Amino acid sequence: MDLKENIIQVLKEIKHPEIGGDIVNSGIFEKVEISDKVVTIFLKFPRPTDPFKNKIKLICEQSVKNVLPEDFKIIVDLDEKKKIEPQKNNIEQIKNFVVIASGKGGVGKSTISSNLAVSLAKKGYKVGLIDADVFGPSIPKMFGVENEKPAVESINGKQNIIPIEKYGVKLISVGFFVNPNDATIWRGPMASNALTQLIMDSKWGELDFLLFDLPPGTSDIHLSLVQNMAITGAVIVSTPQQVALADTIKGINMFRDAKINVPILGLVENMCWFTTSEMPDKKYYIFGREGCKNLAEKENLPLIGQIPIVESICKSGDDGMPVCLADDKLLNFAYNELCDNFISQLNIRNEKIEASKKVEIH
Repeated sequence: MDLKENIIQVLKEIKHPEIGGDIVNSGIFEKVEISDKVVTIFLKFPRPTDPFKNKIKLICEQSVKNVLPEDFKIIVDLDEKKKIEPQKNNIEQIKNFVVIASGKGGVGKSTISSNLAVSLAKKGYKVGLIDADVFGPSIPKMFGVENEKPAVESINGKQNIIPIEKYGVKLISVGFFVNPNDATIWRGPMASNALTQLIMDSKWGELDFLLFDLPPGTSDIHLSLVQNMAITGAVIVSTPQQVALADTIKGINMFRDAKINVPILGLVENMCWFTTSEMPDKKYYIFGREGCKNLAEKENLPLIGQIPIVESICKSGDDGMPVCLADDKLLNFAYNELCDNFISQLNIRNEKIEASKKVEIH
């Protein structure tokens, strides 16, 4: 038996305490080289942070030394100099983080978020959408992907979630990971931490926009988001009636608070009137007339969209296809106008206001 084979036999006696198998058959040992009376043993651990690697290195040195001539030197290479560069943060290649918020529930915020995301994708932008309403996730239903489960990819020892992609939009939702019939009974910090982990562990790649469909109101989730990432701006959705507008004002004031200071890109008036695609000029103001428009003027904010109540919006959401993809001239015009105004206001914001920073709340 030559020296190299003798060394390998010795290494087969060394076991990894956690894996259980020896370092040769478990794949930790890569090769051994002998040159000019120097024996170099190459080891590579599956986890760069393996707690046993230094101990195993020492055991290798001591064990192999016993079978070497006295004038030989031993080196155990842990591949530390050859490691792949650390993985980039998953959100480093995202240009704009935009939250879609509402003061009150039931105003159609998820419908607006879905159609805005798809409208942006139709224009050629790279878009991601986070369903941040962890207690009532609806994005999987609206995109027809309720039964999908994101894949997980290991990169440099870190588990990365691969977003579901539909209609050109990358999607992540708590709804992908919980039973849709079960109630999500989490305290605020637990919900915030789960959402943050989903965002940071998802492999987004390069995006022009990452949109967040937020839960209604002002909560731990809102604060957690502005603390963990630099939010470019907010879009606030409301219906025209006064009870919704009263809560909308609270949402506006939250983002305008000196401690948070997230620029508001504009308001969207949803369910502004009832009409039919056949008679678009016939409008019934069943929730009040131009309430959001008047609020926008009062608060010196742009009204970037007015979306009517049309039966096909509800049907499209239930069928898992955002209505902006349907052949409906009235709604195509409304959502295209919303999309164009959104892009315009975002460009104005980025030209006139310095880049956002993470919020520090004490």
